[in-house]
Amino acid sequence: MAPKVSAPKADANTSLGPNAKEGELVFGVARIFASFNDTFVHVTDLSGRETIARVTGGMKVKADRDESSPYAAMLAAQDVATRCKEIGITALHVKIRATGGVGTKTPGPGAQSALRALARAGMRIGRIAVVVVVLGGSDAEKEEGFGVEERRGGI
Repeated sequence: MAPKVSAPKADANTSLGPNAKEGELVFGVARIFASFNDTFVHVTDLSGRETIARVTGGMKVKADRDESSPYAAMLAAQDVATRCKEIGITALHVKIRATGGVGTKTPGPGAQSALRALARAGMRIGRIAVVVVVLGGSDAEKEEGFGVEERRGGI
């Protein structure tokens, strides 16, 4: 019988995230979509092309009625924060979005608790923007403008 050949061992210093000095802030973008049916917490890199973590409230609770609750949003944000820390992201710009369009333009009940959970988990918060989706059809053309607006400031 032939002797066993051991597989080459991988380096222990392999890191998944960006190369940054100790104490330097590495930013990502947290996109929180809070409707009245569910809450999505989605973290990407600054360009928005690479998804780092995406967790919904429905992934954290069993009952359908609890998907949009602040508790489910808090659990989702905690999972996202731990994943970001594993990769090396230490700070987040936050974009909060509601249903928009013909739906309500007010974020759901999970938006504030998701943002608070990200901050309490140790993530530094950069800019907070509330993204409002406005109709883009013939109804919107009668108004002044249409598309996606971004308002800075509170929720």
